[in-house]
Amino acid sequence: MSAPAWTRWYQPGSPAEIELPTDSLVSLLEDSVRKAGSKVATQFFGRTTTYDELLDQVNRVAEGLRQLGVKAGDRVALVLPNCPQHVVAFYAVLRIGAIVVEHNPLYTTRELRHMFEDHAARVAICWDAAVERLQNQPDDIELEHIVSVNLLKAMPGVMNFALNIPIPKLRALKGKLSQPARGTIPWEKLLKSDPINPNYPKPTVDDLAVILYTSGTTAAPKGAMLTHYNLYSNAKQGAAWMIDAVDGEENLYAILPMFHAFGMTLFLTFGILKQGRLVLFPAFDVDMVLNAAKKVPPTVYCAVPPIYEKTAERAKEKGISLKSCKFCISGAMNLPDSTVELWESMSGGLLVEGYGMTEASPICTGNPFYSTRRTGTIGIPFPSTLMKVVDPDNPTQEVKQGERGELLVKGPQIFQGYWNNPAETERTLLPGGWLRTGDLVEEDADGFVTLVDRVKELIITGGFNVSPSEVEGVLRSHPDIVDAAVVGLPLESGGEKVTAAVVLRDGATLDEAALRAFCRERLAGYKVPRQIVALPEFPKSMLGKVLRKQVREQLMA
Repeated sequence: MSAPAWTRWYQPGSPAEIELPTDSLVSLLEDSVRKAGSKVATQFFGRTTTYDELLDQVNRVAEGLRQLGVKAGDRVALVLPNCPQHVVAFYAVLRIGAIVVEHNPLYTTRELRHMFEDHAARVAICWDAAVERLQNQPDDIELEHIVSVNLLKAMPGVMNFALNIPIPKLRALKGKLSQPARGTIPWEKLLKSDPINPNYPKPTVDDLAVILYTSGTTAAPKGAMLTHYNLYSNAKQGAAWMIDAVDGEENLYAILPMFHAFGMTLFLTFGILKQGRLVLFPAFDVDMVLNAAKKVPPTVYCAVPPIYEKTAERAKEKGISLKSCKFCISGAMNLPDSTVELWESMSGGLLVEGYGMTEASPICTGNPFYSTRRTGTIGIPFPSTLMKVVDPDNPTQEVKQGERGELLVKGPQIFQGYWNNPAETERTLLPGGWLRTGDLVEEDADGFVTLVDRVKELIITGGFNVSPSEVEGVLRSHPDIVDAAVVGLPLESGGEKVTAAVVLRDGATLDEAALRAFCRERLAGYKVPRQIVALPEFPKSMLGKVLRKQVREQLMA
């Protein structure tokens, strides 16, 4: 079979097809450790862990989990920010054939509940500052063990000492990073276990590795099932795309969260495959990033447009060089030309836009790191990836080239379906392995794709997906609200702001600040509406369904 026509725009050396994986992510890690050995695997506030040390910790925590009763096929919840323990926990769970379930550690008790009801994990490895939200789950969430992770213990000793100095600002920072977690098993106890027996069975390439929850058009998130094959394939596709990245020599700045599909693949699989140094940040802080860059210059710096803008502006202001940044991919939201120009005036390489979704491990398309890239597009399909553009109402019918249609993708990175949700799986995975993305695109004559709109009504803000239905449900629970419609309004900087229209009960007046505070108690910060507008009524369909598209048009007008 001849290579698809779009591969002629690939960077020279990038293959049309990857060599497909035949073993698990555990083997990926072990292969990299054999090659990298004493090279640095992770760096956290200056403290480093080598690849040899990383594997030793993985094997010890795996044995600790086994002694807690975790076995192959069990789900283990990770509720962690970016930290060295996150990397260890991810691979330790996989080592015993169990399944990683990633969670945002900033989620509220309410937001976590549905996921835990769905995946039924009995063991969670949790940042100690988030432990209380797990312990406050109702009795039907049967967590047997919570392993608590203290971020301070992964930091250099001198920093720990400084945070114990009785200065209010330092005390406040320490409180943000760690909180007492009673009734849990300390992470350090697992680390003191003997290494797991080398003969203990390892997972196979086709075993389920990760469940990642993705917001849908309904309030309840769905768990996308990704195998070792899916994730290993996407890491190898990334390596084929970043063909000039050198094994053992790249510094990857982990500012994207590893509980998100983009960050997970970029750092936990691709980064380990390339034997890179993962410089870990629990949250994005531009000054913290630039201070680290003075000592360990980043070479792989992948982010969302607002982070590129903040980093470039502050680096210019402080006179800090970004010329080490060679591999920069923007995703999750529209990349403005002005951001590209600003970043490339400061960095040592191109800033290219890519596209993906959780169900594709996540990356499907990208612009080449080469002169053939086309700003304003989401690029062309990755190696070993096929695409077609179809009629959204009849996905068996392709549209003519240049016409608007729904993007379908196919490749080794495509997920296995949704956990406990065969109906949604059937709607999303078509015969022949084609994934319905739910996104409307236009494909030009060379195969470059431009994202036009969404079939789904997800709001993308700061690189995160927000389900309108979930936010609407919270607003409707307020005694002054009769009905709510939540939409995304475009920002000049790219992406969208969560905006709510509400119908008030008779006699009530709109108090935006109080409503936002109400939402903040029940939702993660990025889901809280930035603007709330009162309308007398909503446009509705004949069946009484609120027409969000028309509400959005009203608000924009």
